[in-house]
Amino acid sequence: MRHIFSGKFLLGQVVATPGVMEATTEEERISALTRHLNGDWGEVSPEDWQINNEALESRSRLLSAYTNASGVKFWIITEYDRSVTTFLLPEEY
Repeated sequence: MRHIFSGKFLLGQVVATPGVMEATTEEERISALTRHLNGDWGEVSPEDWQINNEALESRSRLLSAYTNASGVKFWIITEYDRSVTTFLLPEEY
């Protein structure tokens, strides 16, 4: 299978928990996913930002954090092998 993407890495299968589906809009998820895919890790610490940048080369897990318009924080995690990208609320981790 050929993978077509326009970011810094493959996302794999994109999934979301029921909590994040209820707390966010489709537009918010698409916007955050676009940022994640392009290396804008959102509201992570400078140390975690650097870890994510290094993970692009070392094939480690990627974690982004965002807050939607209603003030709900949510994460996007892409697994080390780039097989799955998951939207979730921090309390669902």
